[in-house]
Amino acid sequence: MRQPLHVLEHPREAVRNFTPNWFTVTMGTGILALMLAKFPYHVPGLVPAGRALWVLNLLLFAVASLLFVARFAAFPREALASLEHPVESMFLGAIPMGLATLVNGTVAFAVPRFGHAAVTAAQVGWWADVSLSVVCGLLVPYLMFTRQDHGLDRMTATWLLPIVPAEVAAASGGQIAPLVSAAAARTIEYTSYVLWALSVPLALAVLTILFLRLALHKLPPRELGVTGWLTLGPLGTGSFGLLLLGVAAPRAFAGTPLAALGPVADGVGVLGGLALWAYGLWWWVTAAAGTLRFVREGGLPFNMGWWGFTFPLGVYTAATLTLGHVTGFAPFTVFGALLVLLLAGLWGIVASTRSGAPRTGTCSGSSPPTPSSTRRRSPPEATSVAPAAGWEAGGVGPDQEVTRSPAISSKTAV
Repeated sequence: MRQPLHVLEHPREAVRNFTPNWFTVTMGTGILALMLAKFPYHVPGLVPAGRALWVLNLLLFAVASLLFVARFAAFPREALASLEHPVESMFLGAIPMGLATLVNGTVAFAVPRFGHAAVTAAQVGWWADVSLSVVCGLLVPYLMFTRQDHGLDRMTATWLLPIVPAEVAAASGGQIAPLVSAAAARTIEYTSYVLWALSVPLALAVLTILFLRLALHKLPPRELGVTGWLTLGPLGTGSFGLLLLGVAAPRAFAGTPLAALGPVADGVGVLGGLALWAYGLWWWVTAAAGTLRFVREGGLPFNMGWWGFTFPLGVYTAATLTLGHVTGFAPFTVFGALLVLLLAGLWGIVASTRSGAPRTGTCSGSSPPTPSSTRRRSPPEATSVAPAAGWEAGGVGPDQEVTRSPAISSKTAV
């Protein structure tokens, strides 16, 4: 939202200015809930904490969904304009990815308590997630090709956001398949492999172009510094999905012409998952180095893009822990545990910094205010204004106040 509620002339302006960027909050909160439940060492209270976060995330997703639908109903012109915006439209991918964390949370927290009813709910949610992911993965790239204005120098890793949901849904399918009948598992398994193929190869192509963009045009503006962490998303989820689908394949393929491929899929899942994980490690180190550089040069201005720290790191953590489980190689487990702690710390920083959102201005990646919307708002307070290049490339808006968290500043770094 572009303004805090106490500045808006009418509460309905909150609906008018709502953008899909806010679903990144549900992504980050949901993945933390799941990783707390998967922590490899016994710590009293972690699973209940994860369950509480999952319930909170259900509420957050419900509120965000209501605001998103209400915007289309009450302000269709503004809502449709987001589809043509070169950055806001990317965040449509946050909707199915946020939903996926709820589906996975149903498997992790509700199935042990409610059994078959929860499994059924997870299946229904998964098919809804599949539908949204496919639509997003086809619609947004088509709009990029036909309606939107993009340039290599303005490219960021946000290009991955509409592509990745399909492989996130594939990984969710790998968690649901072992819980259902063999026939249902077969359908889920086939569908999930198709979803994985719809996403991962295209994401790898985007990463290649992003490497070229960084080599030619260097790091993005520091308002966009955290977007470097988005690169972990397709690699972590791609690895995680291959591992889970491989484990579920022997049972799903049993009694079919593909029965002999079940053990092969399991082995390919481990080797392919390891390869994608290793590629992700390169981007992990690169993102960390870039972040430290921004810290040394004055800190990272806070905006909604900070939630980019959480979900990609979370899915990479999931892949790391799963590799440790299927290989029995202890360093994966130890590293995964450290990543869970890092994820929890980053989530705490982002959630506590102005409650995870700036007081004024657009959320990261939002469009600058239109003249009509400006007339409906009170003048913003005196702020430290980000350069125009920030919002043009997907950063904070020109009317957004940027704040620096004491946890990530040049003085703290020293």
